[in-house]
Amino acid sequence: MKNKNVSKKILTIFMAAAMSVSVSSVGFAAEYPLTITTYDYEGNEVETTYEKAPEKVLAVYQGSIETMLALGLEDRLAATAGLDNEVGDEMKTAFSETNYLDEFTPSLETVTMLEPDMILSWGSIFADDRLGNVTNWIEKGCNTYINTNTRKGGSRTLENECTDILNLGMIFDVQDKAEAIVNNIQDVVSKTKEAAGNMEEKPSVLILEPYGEDISNYGEKSLGGDMVTQLGAELANPDASSVGKEDIIAANPDVIFVVYMPYAGDDPETVKESQLSAITEDEALQSLNAVKNGRVYPIMLSEMYASATRTQDGIETFAKGLYPDIELN
Repeated sequence: MKNKNVSKKILTIFMAAAMSVSVSSVGFAAEYPLTITTYDYEGNEVETTYEKAPEKVLAVYQGSIETMLALGLEDRLAATAGLDNEVGDEMKTAFSETNYLDEFTPSLETVTMLEPDMILSWGSIFADDRLGNVTNWIEKGCNTYINTNTRKGGSRTLENECTDILNLGMIFDVQDKAEAIVNNIQDVVSKTKEAAGNMEEKPSVLILEPYGEDISNYGEKSLGGDMVTQLGAELANPDASSVGKEDIIAANPDVIFVVYMPYAGDDPETVKESQLSAITEDEALQSLNAVKNGRVYPIMLSEMYASATRTQDGIETFAKGLYPDIELN
């Protein structure tokens, strides 16, 4: 089965990148038919076979669109939808050439009319009340690929984001571009770990997202949590999905990252400052080491959740907050 060979090659590439070896040194050309493993709405593995690179792709949500653009595949996009934020400046010209739909999450009727040969999105889009079962699409000649970190019940890891990028590089036979993106991500991780290697104590960290009285905690099962751990820090509360102020005070981390997300029409600075102030200006939290030492930092949700090509931005944001004296460039 070709998918077994593909999996072995991806693992070799990722391990090489993790060891600071250029992935281009183990690169390879796509061989069609190419079988790739992805998932369905329930999180089950699904094998998809590509006889050639797709030509009419529907990309839905930020990371899916930006990955296609970063790989230089805007001419393969039949339509795009679901942007929370504007794409990066370097992608705006390419994005302007795509057919951006009015529907944030396209309906089954709209997608059927587009007649795509591939749908690239999050797992949630294949719910019964959205686009339905992936098997039905595959049987109609339209392959599907979901961001692995949106798989129901699956782990959320840095490795998954890199594997998705490498998989798409193979599907479209643009491995050199995919490998370059992954190399850059792993280069930041390697440099940070090397520079921080002589530290006697690892900084303790909380990644928090305030929602009024509720505060979400990104622990070890989250992508953000895995990023921080990969950079050599320790999560102060790795198991909880939400925390109260008493929990935060008890953890008393060295560093706090505050998650914010400006959506279309929001002023990013206003959203960011509002989220930060929920921690830094709360009288009950003034005793925290992170607050007293000015080590409360913002991080955008899209940099640490299904982050795709924004993964490097997230890694750099975490690294600079954890180790402010380290020079990454």
